[in-house]
Amino acid sequence: MRLTTKGRFAVTAMIDLALRQDKGPVALSRISERQSISLSYLEQLFGRLRKHELVSSCRGPGGGYRLGRKSSDITVADIIYAVDEPLDATQCGGKQNCKDDDMCMTHELWAALSRHMVDFLDSVNLQDLVSEQRQKQPGVSLHSDSKTMEVLFKD
Repeated sequence: MRLTTKGRFAVTAMIDLALRQDKGPVALSRISERQSISLSYLEQLFGRLRKHELVSSCRGPGGGYRLGRKSSDITVADIIYAVDEPLDATQCGGKQNCKDDDMCMTHELWAALSRHMVDFLDSVNLQDLVSEQRQKQPGVSLHSDSKTMEVLFKD
């Protein structure tokens, strides 16, 4: 299973937002600049994150985005699910029709791996990632190629 850029970018953008929201709403254009993520791509991702109430938007001058709830209440799994990233290592997408409409011999292995991935990503919250970044790089902007992201989403 590979996590696509959709999931990686969503988690990176949420960390960036969480690091800076104490100064007011954060503009997507600023996240786009800091993280080298296309603004139009971020707009799509944040539309989905907003729909799942992980972020809220503020319009007008000085507007932008804030977290929709406390960073300690947002897990990496929440973010990935919100942007429609599949967390399934099975070939059949969990439908148990892997081979000629029957379950393949390794289905249970991949299904178990999927459960472990979800459990792990559900055990890591946004506050954990923010705290780690503040400890590693106090006052320095986070980049999408940070060690945290490499370890968490290593292919």
